[in-house]
Parts: sequence; C-alpha cells; structure tokens
Amino acid sequence: MPESPLVLLASQSPARAKLLRDSGIAFTQMASDVDEDAAVAASGAQEPGEIALLLARAKCESIAARPEAQGRLVIGCDSVFAFDGEVHGKPLTPERATERISAMRGSTGHLHTGHWLIDTRDPAMGGTGFAGGLEAGADVTFTAMSDADVAAYVATGEPLWVAGSFTLDGYGAAFIERVDGDLHAVIGLSVNGLRRLAAEAGLGIARLWEDRG
Repeated sequence: MPESPLVLLASQSPARAKLLRDSGIAFTQMASDVDEDAAVAASGAQEPGEIALLLARAKCESIAARPEAQGRLVIGCDSVFAFDGEVHGKPLTPERATERISAMRGSTGHLHTGHWLIDTRDPAMGGTGFAGGLEAGADVTFTAMSDADVAAYVATGEPLWVAGSFTLDGYGAAFIERVDGDLHAVIGLSVNGLRRLAAEAGLGIARLWEDRG
C-alpha cells in the first residue's frame, strides 16, 4: 500500500484542494467535525481575523488527534469576511445571501483566512512537534452589480455556502473588480502561508513537492 502524502488537509473544500494540486503539492483530505458556532461562542472571539485563526486551529487540532493523521503535516484553514464592521460567514439562505451581496456591491470588504499547521511526525523521523498559525487575506472590491446580477448569482447556489457570499474561483469572479492582497487566501488557502508554516516545521517547499510522483 503506497505511503500517504506528507500533507493532510483538514477540509473537504474543492477550492482549497485545487490550490494545492495546482501548486504541485500532494495531499489527502479529511473533514473535521468542529461545531464552528460553538467554538466561537466558547472562545469569546469577536475580531474576524481572530475568529478565522481560532476555527483554523480547531479544525486542524480535530484532525491531528486522529490516528490517520500521525506522521503527517496537518493544515487547517477557515475564512471570514469582514464588511462594514460586521463579520460575514456563510449566508446559508438565498434571502440572506441576497441581502449581503446587495449591500456589498460597489464596495470593498476584507477576507481573512486563518491557517494552522501541526507537525505530527515522530521526532525520530524528523518531526519537530511544531504547531502554529498565521492569518492572510486581502481587500476585495465588488463591481456595481444590478439587481438582476444579484438575483442571477444567488440563483446559482454558489454564494450560500461560502464565507462572505462570494467566490473568486467560480461564478463570483464576474463581479470582483479588484483584489489587493493574497489572492490565494481569498480562495481559501494561502500557498505562500503554507510554505512559511512548513518552514517553521523545518521543511522547505521542495519537500512538499516531492510527493507529486
């Protein structure tokens, strides 16, 4: 049976998976069972960057504790969108998505993506025991969408299940005028951030490329 790739992504996000594949990084995925609302309520976190990092850590720790994660680099991520002084997670309903997107059109918000990495490798195999994180993100400016644009976008179903009610790698790209900051973090995972965290665990990015086959 072939050895698992070094990287284990604590997420089933197709967008995050595509970022890793496109960057030449082999990985497997495993979804966490973190109750996000409960985790935020228990922590008392209020700032969007703080919430994103808190949830990224919770997801990473949830997966890193499982037997299947041993000997791996586990990376967890979570994104939170801040607009007009409010934190926007997933809208979940067409009504809420319509309300949020209508308010954001022609304006700028900030997408925060938290990252947390845990090195579960045995010290005898080079493991460092590193556990740490970082936050990356960008300002996102939306075009002046018409009511018809908003309705059409919401009808795709895409914005209901993503932080901030938009994506940069799907239908939503048509309505994003400018991104100032880490483009990959807006999609869901900063590859540059992963490189920096892997370096903290004593691994260069070339080691993550070695599993490409």
